[in-house]
Parts: sequence; structure tokens; C-alpha cells
Amino acid sequence: MMYKHVALLVRQDDMSHEEFVDYWQTNHTPIAKDIEGVVRYQQVLPTEPVHAEFDGLAELYFETLEDLHEALGSPGSRDYDPTKEIAAKAREDVNNFLAVEERPRIIGEEIVQKDEVDGDTDGLYKHSAFLVRQDDMTHEEFVDYWQTNHTPIAREIEGVVKYNTVIPTDPENAEFDGVAELYFDDIEKLYDALGSEGSRDYAPDKGKAKAAREDVNNFLAIDERPRFIGQEQLVKDEG
Repeated sequence: MMYKHVALLVRQDDMSHEEFVDYWQTNHTPIAKDIEGVVRYQQVLPTEPVHAEFDGLAELYFETLEDLHEALGSPGSRDYDPTKEIAAKAREDVNNFLAVEERPRIIGEEIVQKDEVDGDTDGLYKHSAFLVRQDDMTHEEFVDYWQTNHTPIAREIEGVVKYNTVIPTDPENAEFDGVAELYFDDIEKLYDALGSEGSRDYAPDKGKAKAAREDVNNFLAIDERPRFIGQEQLVKDEG
């Protein structure tokens, strides 16, 4: 298991999505990949930027939670003030392209539920659902239902080649109750199973995808659950 910081990126008002991506990849990425303690770094770019809720996802992995918190702060705040040299430089650069206050994030522990690609996710299409529990559930009840009842259905969704769940390390201060990451090698298979970018809801009409969508009503506040469909790019992997 690895500790992971997922930032849901929102560009500044005066930038286009294309300008944002250009700055992020050309200027920021060379700094961020060398943040102290980062052992893996991947980015997810939206397949349909016009319909996407965010401009991208930045996912940084660390071996220990202490390393992560030192570099990127704790789950309790969207902002952070690192003391280490490269982490501090990356934080400064964030002001050049990100709307930090509008950028949700989650810090959690990644659990691999299914993996048919031997961990090689570069170039795969990914559906990331940022989960919010229903009002009448505790976080613990939510996680129990999700992992025990829902995950066995979701990992068998047609076309899924890898499936991770991310559980927050500090649930009381986390913005979400978890993240479900479903990987596909074909964007059409993803859209078939989980709908396209333009809506938080979707209505698959067959198989495990249909069963999973029906089960979602038992534990998720679906309208409050952001999601992101994109293509993953591996930037760094020391694993």
C-alpha cells in the first residue's frame, strides 16, 4: 500500500485550459516530480476538457504519511506551507496557474482491488469518482459498505483492467470519503460502463456496470460526488 495525494486541479480565471496544461506540464511538472519523498507521480488529463469538472489531476505517492505531510501539508487544509526546498518551490509555483482555494484534494491510502496491467497505467483511461457518503451514514459505515458490498461488483465492470480504492488517512478532515479509480484501455468501454464526461450521473443498461450503478444508490450522495474522466500519464516511478 502507498500513501497518495490527489489534487483536483482548477485553473486560474485568466487562463484557458490549454494554457493551464502547457504551464503545468512545462513549468510545474519538472519541479513537482522532484519534491522530497515523491516515489511516483502521475497526471490525468481530461478526455473532454469542455465537459470536465477539473483541468486535471495530480497524483503524488509517498512511502510514508510523514513524508507526504512534510511535503504537501495535512488533509485539514487545501493550502500548505512546506519547509523543504523543492516542496517549497513547487508550492510557490502553484500560485502561477492554480486557483488553490478552489482545488479540492484528498490524502489517502491506496488499495489495489484488481490489476490486469501489472501496475502499468501509463496511457490508460481512468474514471476517478470522489466519493461522498449519504447523510445517514458514518464514514466507517460508508467504508464498510463500499469495500464489502460495492467493490466486488465494481471490479467486475465490463472493460475494467485495474481498480483502486483510496481511503482517507484523516477522515474527519478529508473533503471526500474515498476515491474509486477504474482503469480502461479503451475510452469507449469506459463511456459505455460509466457514462461520459458531461454529467455526474450515468445510466448503463447492462451487466455489472448496471448492477454497480444501482448499488451506488445505497451509499453514495451521487449529486455531491465529483468525477473525472481522463487519460493517465506517468511522469515518475521509482517503485
